[in-house]
Amino acid sequence: MKTIVTMGRGGTGKSSFVALMAKYLIGKGATPLLLVDADPDQNLAEMVGVDLEAAGKKTIAELLSDTFIARGGTTVGVAPSHRIENRIWEEGLYEGSQFDLFAVGTKWVEGCYCLPDAALKNALLSITKNYEYILIDSPGGLEHLNRKIASNVDIIFDVMGPSAKSFAHVRRAYRVIGEVGISFKQFYVIGGYAFPQDASARVAAETSLLYPGNIANDAEVAAHVLAGRSLLDIPDTSVAFRSVGKIMDQVLALS
Repeated sequence: MKTIVTMGRGGTGKSSFVALMAKYLIGKGATPLLLVDADPDQNLAEMVGVDLEAAGKKTIAELLSDTFIARGGTTVGVAPSHRIENRIWEEGLYEGSQFDLFAVGTKWVEGCYCLPDAALKNALLSITKNYEYILIDSPGGLEHLNRKIASNVDIIFDVMGPSAKSFAHVRRAYRVIGEVGISFKQFYVIGGYAFPQDASARVAAETSLLYPGNIANDAEVAAHVLAGRSLLDIPDTSVAFRSVGKIMDQVLALS
C-alpha cells in the first residue's frame, strides 16, 4: 500500500492531477484505490464522476454536524472522531467498481476544520491496509499539515503555479512537514498546467527538490472540467494525461 498526498496553493490544478493520477493507476491495474477529498471545495468527486449526494453518501463534516448538532449530541467524553467512525464507513464511503472515495466536506462549525480532519485521520488509520494506493487531495495552504491528516506517507507532490508565491509555498511546506513530524519517503515538485515549461532549472536552484515535470496545459481537460465530466473518461491521447503518465512512470520507478 502506498499513500500519495498532493498539495499546493489553490488553483494550481491539484484535483485534476489527482484525478488523472487515478486514471493512470486504474489503467495499470493498481487497484483497489481509495480517493480522499480533503479539500473543502470538494472538486475531486466531480472530477472522477461521483455525485455523493445522488449516491446517498455524506461528507465527514456533514456526519459530524448531523451527530453533534442536529441530533444534539455532545463532544464530551469519547473522542467525537472515534464516535462517528462506523458512520463514516456506512454512510460516507462511496464504493465504486474501480475506486472508493470519501470527502471531508464543508459543513461544520464556521472556521473550524479540526474535528473533521481528526475524524479523517482516524478513519485513514483503520482502513489503509485495504487498498493498494490511497490518493489524498489536500486543501490549498499549509494549515492542514499542522493537523497531520496523514502522518506517514510514501509520496508527496507539491503542485506549483506560475508565481513567486508558489516557490515560497514549497519551501515553507517542506519545512513545516519536517517540523510537525510527518514521515515521507519521497517529495516531488511538479509544475501545474500554467507553470512555465522551461522553469525546471529555477525549481532545482530554489527548492533543491526533485522535479519530474509539468502537467501539460490541455484544452480537453479544461472542457471536461467546465462541463462537469469525469476526467477518468478522457482519452488516453490527452496531452495532460500523457504528461501525468510520464511523471508517474518516473516516480514509481524510484519508489
